[in-house]
Amino acid sequence: MATQPPASVPPPGAPAGPPVGQPLDAPAAPPVPPPAAPPVQLPEEYTPTARDLPVIGRTDTLVDHPSVVPVPEPGPAPDGLGPLYVVGDVHGYYDELRAALEAEGLIDADGTWAAGNARLWFLGDFTDRGPDGIGVIDLVMQLSAEAAAAGGYCKALMGNHELLLLGAKRFGDTPVQSGAGTASFQAAWLLNGGQKTDMDRLQDHHLQWMARLDAVMEEDGHLLVHSDTTAYLEYGDSIEAVNDTVHEVLTRSEADEVWDLFRKFTKRFAFRDETAGAQAVRELLDAYGGHRVVHGHSPIPYLLGEVGAEDGEGEGIAVDGPHVYADGLAIAMDGGITMAGKLLVCQLPLVG
Repeated sequence: MATQPPASVPPPGAPAGPPVGQPLDAPAAPPVPPPAAPPVQLPEEYTPTARDLPVIGRTDTLVDHPSVVPVPEPGPAPDGLGPLYVVGDVHGYYDELRAALEAEGLIDADGTWAAGNARLWFLGDFTDRGPDGIGVIDLVMQLSAEAAAAGGYCKALMGNHELLLLGAKRFGDTPVQSGAGTASFQAAWLLNGGQKTDMDRLQDHHLQWMARLDAVMEEDGHLLVHSDTTAYLEYGDSIEAVNDTVHEVLTRSEADEVWDLFRKFTKRFAFRDETAGAQAVRELLDAYGGHRVVHGHSPIPYLLGEVGAEDGEGEGIAVDGPHVYADGLAIAMDGGITMAGKLLVCQLPLVG
């Protein structure tokens, strides 16, 4: 979800980067119908200021367009652990997260872990846009301790918004080199929905927790990542190598290097192309293992072209569940809570 902001917080009306191209109108039709126009390719980079992205008329979802690839039957959990759950992007929507976790029986009405030896993975992006990102982080940290005490676990992946918040706190308006010139983490954080209340409440233990998050993990044949991109391959040829490299980058804490990591983790849509998407998923699976990639990052309404931008507005956008695509090899879990969608908490493997 990358943006190319200027070196400091931009004044109103400041340019936000090169405009996004628009598809040309079709020429006047001759007697013989013209060939179909090629599919519109939306950019991989996150461009929150670009409001003119084309809308693609796709509405397939898990409910009305199930995968044609058979879903493996769930096997016994390793080491006697319980069922596996995954949570999409939360983005500060604390109350909605509490409600979704309680509906699945993972917490009780008091917000306490109630799932025994179950396993729960968050796919990253805890803050920004929503009202209480720090409250979300505090809840995940609390549940991690409670789940471990009950014989299960609650873990989380590194999202690009964790990198963004870390960068904004560490580097502020320090200029960094982006693909479109000079930028800064502070400006990017504000443009991407950074909340002053989150920054004011951010403490050292939050920063340390975020900096230690892994970027990739495999559970029961599910390759868990935050972003729908193959950029992970640039950081290692194994899960351990990728996670070690990301941690090393954050430990060195060089602004340009962290910015490059953030920029690459904002790439998206690597799996959506009808011909190349499945192959992109297989590249990750071949390198890191698993039979399906499970990701957040790209809200399902945006991934399907139902809105023109990742932070596009909508009223009651229908998201009934995860979106299975790329020949059944990819599962999108960001239900678009930031655009009136749904915060998804689902048990894996998906059936139906």
